[in-house]
Amino acid sequence: MLNRRNLFLSLLGAAVLALSPMSVTAEEILGKGTFTGKSRHKTSGSVSIVKTSTGIEVRLGSNFKLDGAPDPWLGFGKDGKYVSTSEITKLKSNGGAQVYKISGPLDVSKFNEFYIWCRKFSVPLGVAKLN
Repeated sequence: MLNRRNLFLSLLGAAVLALSPMSVTAEEILGKGTFTGKSRHKTSGSVSIVKTSTGIEVRLGSNFKLDGAPDPWLGFGKDGKYVSTSEITKLKSNGGAQVYKISGPLDVSKFNEFYIWCRKFSVPLGVAKLN
């Protein structure tokens, strides 16, 4: 029969095991690349597409920079063509680290490029080839 002290130690051990690093799911990088400016715009920095335990995220690196545009959106493309149905959301900021969650049934494995796209003028502002 367990006394209070042994019961406490048993519960404490179970709690430590539940919080151990072994129970944390590792992230998987699905693709990453570096932006090149397009349509006379200067776009630079890194992007990573990451599968986490809660879904897929697009991560712009702390080195990300866009010289500015009136309506920049984020989305995917394939072989030099932007796919408008892959749009994620509007760009939050023209520079710095940013994270965007992908919602819905978007299969990112079908794409090999990531775009900063100007909706207003339907032109690419920056493209990163994903590898």
